[in-house]
Amino acid sequence: MEFSSARGRRRAARAGGRGRYPHSLQFYLAPPAESVSLAEFESFAVDRLRLLKVVENLGVKYLKGTDDYKSKLEYELRKLKFPFKALAEDDYDARRKDHISHFILRLAYCQSEDLRRWFIQQEMDLFRYRFNELSDSLVQQFLEYVNLLYEPISEEVKERLKDELLMSTPGLSAEKVKEQAFYKIPLQDAQDLIRVRRVLLNYGFALVPHQDMVVIILNNYRTKLSKALALTARSLPAVQSDERLQPLLNHLSHSYIGPDYSAQKNTGKISLEQIDTLSVKSYPICMRQLHKALRENHHLRHGGRMQYGLFLKGIGLTLEQALEFWKSEFIRGKIDADKFDKGYAYSIRHNYGKEGKRTDYTPFSCMKIILSNPPSQGDYHGCPFRHSDPELLKQKLQSYKISSTGISQILELVKGMHYQLACQKYFELTHDVDDIGFPLNHPNQYFVESQKLLNGGRELKKETSHPGSSQLKPTNQESINSSSATTISNSEADTELEGLDAYFAED
Repeated sequence: MEFSSARGRRRAARAGGRGRYPHSLQFYLAPPAESVSLAEFESFAVDRLRLLKVVENLGVKYLKGTDDYKSKLEYELRKLKFPFKALAEDDYDARRKDHISHFILRLAYCQSEDLRRWFIQQEMDLFRYRFNELSDSLVQQFLEYVNLLYEPISEEVKERLKDELLMSTPGLSAEKVKEQAFYKIPLQDAQDLIRVRRVLLNYGFALVPHQDMVVIILNNYRTKLSKALALTARSLPAVQSDERLQPLLNHLSHSYIGPDYSAQKNTGKISLEQIDTLSVKSYPICMRQLHKALRENHHLRHGGRMQYGLFLKGIGLTLEQALEFWKSEFIRGKIDADKFDKGYAYSIRHNYGKEGKRTDYTPFSCMKIILSNPPSQGDYHGCPFRHSDPELLKQKLQSYKISSTGISQILELVKGMHYQLACQKYFELTHDVDDIGFPLNHPNQYFVESQKLLNGGRELKKETSHPGSSQLKPTNQESINSSSATTISNSEADTELEGLDAYFAED
């Protein structure tokens, strides 16, 4: 991608736009090869980031694919003035902005596993929405454009198989079967639909209706995008050497998630005596579960210590407080003081960036907790909405005095794999509010918003200062969002996080 203000080149490119962007949707396989000014570079990037943030927020607040979700997303996109509807038409400028802005954010979000995971999820949701807006004829054009040679079956074949198609495709009426196009898909490409038995198999092919084609296309898109992000990460050093781009890319990558709670702005604002009360009032259920297990068993395995320890760091526990907290609890179990000092204290100091490469580790986001390191027997980490048996989750919610109606609502969301929505509903039920008005993406965000609500919008009062608080490393990077803090965003830091796992591995 070149950077220039030559408007003449853009006018020439617009003239040939039909050949460059023949379809409104694409898999973004070829990077831009035209000149882009730095002002346009930044404008495109910020606009698409706002778009993806809207997609994320609505995906947490509403059930994806419902009429409410689609109407709200369309409204928000219009408000953002992002040219999403024009993409279904022959609009060169709209397609150009879509293409270039995707690749700019790909540069920003290839830098770590968490960033890649977030970017893929939002791009997938956006793609799904746009694909579902296409007519049957545009779908066929798109399949040809991306070289997915899935042929629609003839009306004669559809009429002959109409009864089998009706029986094998849940949710389709006879009228819908008659209206929709069906495509012949190789069996290996339709495994997800075959697994849930919602497709007709016929002579070595799966006959997939138009409404389910998005499953096939999204799997293909995810595979290509994931590989592309990995390749982009390898070539990132060449881009990072450009002093014009690197600060912008860092700002973009830091602003997607809001605060990452690594800056320790709350250091010293809580005391150890407050933790038990706070765990009941303001902890998300994942951290409440970990705290309860620690108090009862006087021990947590390494996954729990990492998840809970970084959370405590994020809500304001100093290094000295953390050492005192974990030591006092462990020596009540089977660990004596000497063994704790030799086997566990180093890992806590490492957690706070005082050992090893002195990385300032960030608390885990909801996405990281849900998608990585699932708990095994004897573990208490993870997301209870994602990793707990529904009956055990029901019993847990009952013990927390959640009403039967509220439990049913939460379990219904869990059944639909809407785990963050379930956590949001838990927040609303435990704080007696109808709608919190924002999506929950982080356990520490849950804690902060809970404290604001319980204290009438005020933050926790400052406790007396602790000797070690001045030793914590301040951040010196600012993001576009003034409340954002630094985050681990390179492969070296990811490797270091794996090292932190090893330090916590001792049981």
